[in-house]
Amino acid sequence: MDISLLRATGAPLLRVGHRGAKGHAPENTQISFAVAAGMGVSVVETDVHLSKDGEVVLIHDHTVNRTTNGHGYVKDLTLTELKKLDAGSWYDARFAGEPIPTLDELLSWARGRIAVAIEIKNGPIYYPGIVAKTIQALRRHDMTRQAILISFDHLALRKAKQLAPEILTGILYVGGLADPIGAARAAGANALHPHWAYVTPELVQTVHAAGLAISPWNPNDLPTIRMLSEMGVDSVGTDYPELFDQV
Repeated sequence: MDISLLRATGAPLLRVGHRGAKGHAPENTQISFAVAAGMGVSVVETDVHLSKDGEVVLIHDHTVNRTTNGHGYVKDLTLTELKKLDAGSWYDARFAGEPIPTLDELLSWARGRIAVAIEIKNGPIYYPGIVAKTIQALRRHDMTRQAILISFDHLALRKAKQLAPEILTGILYVGGLADPIGAARAAGANALHPHWAYVTPELVQTVHAAGLAISPWNPNDLPTIRMLSEMGVDSVGTDYPELFDQV
């Protein structure tokens, strides 16, 4: 189940579920990943932070305030403390008691079933060792060929390539880069992941001519997803994976 980064001519758009199926279930939880898989995505995307005791956990923010019934920074809470939090009720009472998953838990479920896109969170809080720990988890579960590491911290991606050249990486960014290919090359990345608003047909052609992939995020309406697909982007991440069936 290797990720095919470059979309073959005429091939379907690679479907990515943003934080699982964020539009239908509490983000970055096992139920959200399962819902996305049920909607036919090829990849589930998630975010990783480190707990106080150095465990790789799945949550978007640097704090637990928004998406759990707890309070404080992820870095200040142990895995045991994080596991006691309710990461589902804030979204809907139907999801009460949904826990914060670890990366190991996601990979154990995903292996042989679905690929994963892992966003490494770094800055303004930095996590020493997060890149190495993420790679170690992928190797433990034999998922290095079923994953792509993405980040706004391009230095973290360069570190990932040094540690594990076989793992695919993609630079996240917002804006129109003067030299997008140069930015990807500097990080040793395989793909560019711009915000969808900065994707043009010319950019898609330039990226593909360089032998790289382009995978915009995070449109949540059908016309935009359809437009990007027609431009020939390789994949799209969205909160509403059911939209892909209408492209």
